[in-house]
Amino acid sequence: MDATTTITQPIEEQPRLLPGDFAIWFFIFAELLAFGIAFLVYAVVRIQNVDMFNEFQLTLNREIGAANTLVLITSSYFVVRAIHAIRLNDVKNCVRWLYAALACGAGFLLLKSIEYQHLFSQGINLETNIFYMFYISLTMFHFLHVILAMIILFAVAIKAQRGGYSADNHIGIETGASYWHMVDLVWIILFPLVYVIR
Repeated sequence: MDATTTITQPIEEQPRLLPGDFAIWFFIFAELLAFGIAFLVYAVVRIQNVDMFNEFQLTLNREIGAANTLVLITSSYFVVRAIHAIRLNDVKNCVRWLYAALACGAGFLLLKSIEYQHLFSQGINLETNIFYMFYISLTMFHFLHVILAMIILFAVAIKAQRGGYSADNHIGIETGASYWHMVDLVWIILFPLVYVIR
């Protein structure tokens, strides 16, 4: 072979540090910071009011809280399956997994609404005491994030259904999945913090 001959090979795409659109990670980190500060304040106030927090914590429905934890973890698994499917260019199954995750999200909202209805029917609100102020504020803030995550995932599912994603172009699905996992992660921390730890 001549010394001047150049052998060219296709350049492989460099793996991305984070999945999805990089911009979503600024939003995710900001959200995690907000929740982190709220959890820290909760922990500090709890230390100062241990007996009261322990007493009123027992009024919460741990079974529904645990069920919602399982529901969200399952939803995250479904989202992972959707990403796996689109990477194989299996759009049909990708869409099915996304709708399965959305069904789990709806299940979470339903269970949480039942829990809220039970508490509110007893006259419990933000002004009842400091424990309920934190409980309602933290869980309602998360509740609203689940709704936002469902809107994002629904938009992604519609676009996927219309052929907007493929094995070569699915950053949008990874972006929606990343936000969904963040919401799931926050609940995994929130549940033991508010419902279990004594």
